[in-house]
Amino acid sequence: MRPDTPADHTTEAERLLRTAAQYPEDREQLLLRAAAHLELAGERPRAATLYDDLLAGSPDDPQLVKALKAANLWEYGHEAEARAIIEGIRASVPADAAPWEIVTETLETHDELEQAEAAATTALTTLLPESSRDIPYATQSLVTTRHRVRRLLALPHDTWDTLADDLHTAEVPLDELHDPKRLWSLGSSDPAELKAEITRLRSELGSYRTALSRPFPVAVLHWPRPELDELLAAYPELESEYPTYEAHLTDLEASLRELAQAGTPNLGIVPGTVPSYEAFAASESTSPSQAPLLPQYATTLAARGLATPWPPPRTEPCWCGSGETYGECHGGA
Repeated sequence: MRPDTPADHTTEAERLLRTAAQYPEDREQLLLRAAAHLELAGERPRAATLYDDLLAGSPDDPQLVKALKAANLWEYGHEAEARAIIEGIRASVPADAAPWEIVTETLETHDELEQAEAAATTALTTLLPESSRDIPYATQSLVTTRHRVRRLLALPHDTWDTLADDLHTAEVPLDELHDPKRLWSLGSSDPAELKAEITRLRSELGSYRTALSRPFPVAVLHWPRPELDELLAAYPELESEYPTYEAHLTDLEASLRELAQAGTPNLGIVPGTVPSYEAFAASESTSPSQAPLLPQYATTLAARGLATPWPPPRTEPCWCGSGETYGECHGGA
């Protein structure tokens, strides 16, 4: 059950902090999730302390941590400090979409729409080639956020806005979802207008619930060749699951495609290692040779933030590590 009350969020944050102490290799992801729960619990100063703790070390993505810290600070009255952090992030021009997304949404939330639009535009021109149509999954949300901000500013559509429309697959068009006039219709006495607005809101709520119901990707386990060799040498009972390394890669891609065709969202791939698998088996009081343990292990890795979204863009390296692009490797026909 998802946390719904401040007390639930505090409890979940405490659990994540204990897990971070148990799994130091995943400390950054777990502390970020703990900080998010503390923010939802209203414990923003404590969340800020976690962000400071992460920044005092060497986080994998310091710009993302700074962006989250700025968003948190602004929410509880430290606007000047938050603005200074955001300006520093924009000046550093991050090469990842996540900090740009947080910065843009923070500025939008506080009615800094011109600054939000400028930040999103800088991000897209930095992250994506001109006239790009193959948008990485992590960047698609930023394209949509920019579309919403520009609608609020009553700006005409440009190339990125058209791309946002193309990426949007819900029944209600993106232009309607982001139309500022929708707010006016909520006060209308016309039953037809109210009914139309309820339909739009249900569409948004449905997408939001879907995202909440799957906080972690549906993950499929990938064993790199050296790890698979070690696994099968130690536990030959698993050879029926992995007859050869090539078959393992083929089955992995096929499984993901089947899930995608069935409409399963948020698919991902998690890399397995023999030591962590053996530790997981020990924590479950069972033997690593038990095949039903494998999907449980994959789910646990995904819950610890170790999943990579699938599919990758066709022009990016394939998930298998071959060095070829996904389109030329497992993403081909």
